[in-house]
Amino acid sequence: MTTPLALVQAAYAAFGSGDAPTLLNLLTPDVRWEFAGDSKAPYTGRVQGRSQVGEWLLAVAQADGIQAFEPREFLVGADHVTVLGWERTQALPNGGVFESPWVHVWQARDGQLARFYGILDTEAAAKVRP
Repeated sequence: MTTPLALVQAAYAAFGSGDAPTLLNLLTPDVRWEFAGDSKAPYTGRVQGRSQVGEWLLAVAQADGIQAFEPREFLVGADHVTVLGWERTQALPNGGVFESPWVHVWQARDGQLARFYGILDTEAAAKVRP
């Protein structure tokens, strides 16, 4: 049996290496995905299902040049993991660089990730977006 922590760590490894297919396969078909970001980011909002999460990942890649992405602390529950992290990102195509702490909450179900909620410092991000 795969633990929620192992699933989340595998998701971050796939994200960090740009391996969207592996990340998407870790998700339930009906995954609920929500990101609370700045209003200028095209990936702020809610999506559902693997195909929409795939589109969300593409939007992130087109809008953000992630220079550093660090999950720093994992707070583990029976079926969920809350992750405290930090990133340094350039807003694309010609924006500035922002640094931000972030919080991600993951929920697992039946050996897959069924829900994601993320938030970062929206003010820091909005200041540098073109």
